[in-house]
Amino acid sequence: MDIMKICLRAENLSKEFRSEKGNIVHALDKTTINIYENDFVCIVGPSGCGKSTLLRIIAGLETATTGKVFYNGEELKGTCGDIGMVFQRYSLLPWKTVEDNITLGLEFKKKSKKVKKEVAQRYLEMIDMEEFRNAYPFELSGGMQQRVAIARALANDPKVILMDEPFGALDAHTRILMQRELLHIWEKNRKTILFITHSVDEAIYLADKIMVMSKRPGKIKEIINVEMARPRNRADVEYAKMSNDILMMLEEEVVNNKVVNP
Repeated sequence: MDIMKICLRAENLSKEFRSEKGNIVHALDKTTINIYENDFVCIVGPSGCGKSTLLRIIAGLETATTGKVFYNGEELKGTCGDIGMVFQRYSLLPWKTVEDNITLGLEFKKKSKKVKKEVAQRYLEMIDMEEFRNAYPFELSGGMQQRVAIARALANDPKVILMDEPFGALDAHTRILMQRELLHIWEKNRKTILFITHSVDEAIYLADKIMVMSKRPGKIKEIINVEMARPRNRADVEYAKMSNDILMMLEEEVVNNKVVNP
């Protein structure tokens, strides 16, 4: 690909921290990734390999021990308004309505009531939750809360969305529905998405590209281009073969490189 299309670059990132027992934990090891504009990229890897740590460093929520993060060729130091984040837990403010949660970022930016109303309406329509605009988080299902969290990230109009296992806490059926919903939103907006997941199936269903990480200290083991047309059929032979290949890579990491907890 043309290097000029690189939207986000993590260069030679490593991360060390001290465990509760006082030991030094090497979470990431010289990890470099390139994310291209409008790409949907998923990262999978063994538990504890540093996936979330990598995402939090890119988001500016953690500092790397070594390495740099670049956005459109400019080094990032801290958070960036063009980069949004969706966490596994919905992080909605319980005392605010759905509409007010969606426009929370716009409130911080001191946008007018008119602008907030227009943006809220657009995203309420997009996530098909207009009738719940005045509802509170406790009145919503997990899937509905996550739709609101995604809408809140989109309402700030970021160029890049980082997602840390956003569907991990959902039941299997709701998770599949949310995967479809996310693809629908992505196809409408064509944002650049970097998505962390434990699920190989989820990665294949969603991504243009899958990055497989090694065991801790994590680094990129392999990059796989997913060239199957959307919508993807989980019953396809190609789908099953790719799933098996990735699972074998992960199993190899677990079996041959057992992690000793510090």
